[in-house]
Amino acid sequence: MTETDETLIDRITDRLITAVAIGEFLPGARLPAERDLARSLGVGRTTTRAALERLVGRGILEKQRGRSGGSFVTEEWPSSEVAAVARWFEEQWPQLVDAAIAGTHLHGAIARLAASNRTDDDIERLEKRLDDFRQAESGAARQQADSILHLAIIAAAHNETLSAIVLDHERRFTIIAPAHPWGDSSSRPAMEERAGREHGELVAAIVDGRVDDAGRIAQRHVEIDLELLDAARRRALTR
Repeated sequence: MTETDETLIDRITDRLITAVAIGEFLPGARLPAERDLARSLGVGRTTTRAALERLVGRGILEKQRGRSGGSFVTEEWPSSEVAAVARWFEEQWPQLVDAAIAGTHLHGAIARLAASNRTDDDIERLEKRLDDFRQAESGAARQQADSILHLAIIAAAHNETLSAIVLDHERRFTIIAPAHPWGDSSSRPAMEERAGREHGELVAAIVDGRVDDAGRIAQRHVEIDLELLDAARRRALTR
């Protein structure tokens, strides 16, 4: 294996550790299949497999065999891996801030269109997805419910071009798009409470056809992503 190969594996290892640190992958979560993960990371399967094996060796992941097997997160963020998270943020921070800011404007535009274009079926679907989020258990279940709600908002905009742009942006920003970072156990309760409150405000604005309010609330809501990233970055840099 060449030095270049080793360097790429190092970078992908740091990226996966950071994904655990910011709550893209929560404890107990199964990572995407190796093929899909490699595609999302933009690297080959050999590189992805090598990085996963490193995380297994460090106790961050465990491999389970069988039809329901795969790579599972075993713990939240081991203190021994702070350097990996700090390296990733140092390298990627300007791009992450840029992407997060773009995301607020894209979701604001989608919410405005949804408030203008939503149908009766969309309203029923949005209210159901909001209720599903509120009833979901904290953690992975609520993270998934959040993704489904945001997909319903995107669909309610009824604009294929902008919807494709938003979804493409989500895939660049997170490994498991359209899921958003979900923080760690210390920050998650407050974040989920805020998300629930803002979800309610956003769906109400869309249902009522309040275009400007929907855009403003959506932009403020998506700022949560950057706040969670910044919290993880500061934690890594101060340890």
